[in-house]
Amino acid sequence: MGLARLAALHGVATFYEPSEGVTVAVPDATVVAVLAALGVDASGPAAVRDALDRAEAAATGRLLPPTVVLWPEGDVPAPLTGLPAGTTLRVEPEAGGTLEWLIPGAEGVGRLERASAGPRFAADAADGAADGEAAAPAASGGPEPGSGRPAVAAEAGPGRWRLPYGVHQLYAEAPGGRTARATLVVAPARVPQPDGRSHGLLVQLYSLLSARSWGMGDLGDLADLATWSGRSLGASFVQVNPLHAAVPGTPTDPSPYRPSSRRFPDPVHLRVEDIPEYAYAGARDRQRLDELRDKGAGLRESVLQKGALIDRDAVWTLKREALEIVHRIPLGPGRRAAYCDFLAEQGQALEDHATWCALAEVHGPEWHSWPAALRDPGSAGTARARRELMDRVDFHSRLVWLTDRQLAAAGQAARDAGMGVGIVHDLAVGVHPGGADAWAQREAFAAGMSVGAPPDAFNARGQDWGLPPWRPDVLAASGYAPYRGLLRGLLRNAGALRIDHVMGLFRLWWVPEGSPPTDGTYVRYDADAMLAVLALEAHRAGAVVVGEDLGTVEPGVREALSSRGVLGTSVLWFERDWAGTGRPLRPEEWREGCVATATTHDLPSTAARLTGGHVELRHRLGLLTRPLEQERTQDAADVAEWLGVLSGLGLLPEGTGDEEGRIRAVYRFLLRTPARMVGVWLPDAVGDRRPQNLPGTWDQYPNWRLPVADAAGHPVTLEELAASPRLHALMDVFAEAAADAARALPCAPPGALPGARTAPPDARPR
Repeated sequence: MGLARLAALHGVATFYEPSEGVTVAVPDATVVAVLAALGVDASGPAAVRDALDRAEAAATGRLLPPTVVLWPEGDVPAPLTGLPAGTTLRVEPEAGGTLEWLIPGAEGVGRLERASAGPRFAADAADGAADGEAAAPAASGGPEPGSGRPAVAAEAGPGRWRLPYGVHQLYAEAPGGRTARATLVVAPARVPQPDGRSHGLLVQLYSLLSARSWGMGDLGDLADLATWSGRSLGASFVQVNPLHAAVPGTPTDPSPYRPSSRRFPDPVHLRVEDIPEYAYAGARDRQRLDELRDKGAGLRESVLQKGALIDRDAVWTLKREALEIVHRIPLGPGRRAAYCDFLAEQGQALEDHATWCALAEVHGPEWHSWPAALRDPGSAGTARARRELMDRVDFHSRLVWLTDRQLAAAGQAARDAGMGVGIVHDLAVGVHPGGADAWAQREAFAAGMSVGAPPDAFNARGQDWGLPPWRPDVLAASGYAPYRGLLRGLLRNAGALRIDHVMGLFRLWWVPEGSPPTDGTYVRYDADAMLAVLALEAHRAGAVVVGEDLGTVEPGVREALSSRGVLGTSVLWFERDWAGTGRPLRPEEWREGCVATATTHDLPSTAARLTGGHVELRHRLGLLTRPLEQERTQDAADVAEWLGVLSGLGLLPEGTGDEEGRIRAVYRFLLRTPARMVGVWLPDAVGDRRPQNLPGTWDQYPNWRLPVADAAGHPVTLEELAASPRLHALMDVFAEAAADAARALPCAPPGALPGARTAPPDARPR
């Protein structure tokens, strides 16, 4: 009983419910191991009693929790309602100044008296306050820190608290001298929303080769894709895979979902020729750069013409040498000033990342095996090594800056093409345990733990993703600084952010090292704080947020996300009445707040699903859990049921025997739903039958290494995509839907429909 109480105090589950009415007990050994990773000794009955006493005493004696959240629509934050009468509260906003209130009597914080005005930083404090209640002044035109936008006031209750959105410092002093300090996060009620309804493309960037890429898709290709699809197809967004920095090595882990750093991008995505200094290479360097470019073209042709897989390591070998040459070319004064500004803006986080990259070149990419003095980024040994490797630290810092600039250029290209949302970047759920983030922020990660998933109907053994989880206690104590920095870094060049496994904002499945995933347990995070930071940073960036909420989702999570404006992810094949008949949901029964898609990078393409090709693939690889004929029969029944729905709605005029027509019908169905955004899996547009990733495989299948290909498996370049009759026939479905919607609004001029664009008459390739 004591262990369960102790676990509950630290957000550690002692049981979980994999399905309704089913409860599974978590092994005591798991609970003890997870508590140890949180710095709590529960190794025996005496240790549990001592830990309980300390935890309960700390909770009783604490005036404030480490982080307090203030929402516009909420009352005074719950942590403040129990403060003793006579307590003085002081807020130091991030924009400067000081505000103070006094809790006058037993009625508590519901009535606050102004203790002192302090330096005014905006409008009068009394403005908008009710009788007997004081309000902090709301910013009325000053810039919101770090955003370049006007500050917006947040209010809680009827005029009780008015503070600008931001991350402020809150201090409390109770009678008798007890004091406390907390981070106060004041967040908008909802993240920004897309304008109207829209459609866009979903693609794994590495898989999109053009006539100029060096063996894998790059940021130049992304900019071209955004420009073309925005102008010619009326697309409002392009969603890509995570572009996080990978762990170096040979071979590199090709998965974009197990990166070295989520905070900083990977320079392998650079278009080398687009770096301004590239044009100023001397004759000797120019010759070598041309040779490297030609070798890059050779890698590209091996993929496109010879059926080779995308070889990220070979691409990086060539690009790294080219970037070393470019790095030797001096920056002009303006470029140097911009680079210095970037270094100052990114601060210690970038220096730590670049230091890890430099040390990894010397000692290997697994920092746990480095000399002991280098395992701590703040040690004297690391400081000495940083000085000795300063040239390499600068090189890796410069690469981050160059990549950031090309990411910004891609975003600008999307805006210039009229995209309403722009580039949708992807946030992986975690990082590699040996990578830069885990080294630079090691105190924030739970040692000896890995994130995964419990057993479910699709995987009876559960999953271990090999990603160390953040410690919720350290996040709260830091005012969520690592999380804030991560979001700000990603959102600086994003029109929207997709969050992989968004349920992780609420809880994560922790698996102790050496244990099977079945012996894990859930650990809770402060979802209110996680959502507040997300809403604040998305507001500052003006970015939409999409959560990947597929799989096991505990009750209330989707509702909480929706209330904050976070869009969900709805995939056609999974949208059924699971609580009732199990039938496919009709279009009008879908939720509005989602991105509707036919598939994802982890699922079969639509062509493979409709033809049963995904079953044959899993059979060849020995991944089926039932006899082949049983799988075929079930899959054929599912497809037939969906085709019946499509035909019944009049969405399949081509007939069930036309493969391209069936794919078009799937997207016609998605357009019938109220979904705010509809995503087209780019390989669907050319009939690709291969998944980009096949969960449950490693070397049995070329995960994350396949180019976009046609129905016969022949790679298709960006230029060929732009000229593809099959692609344009599919995209005509969207143009027709926009035209139908426009006709329903007879007063609306062409192009006035929210989220729709009218392509010029000569936009399509002839």
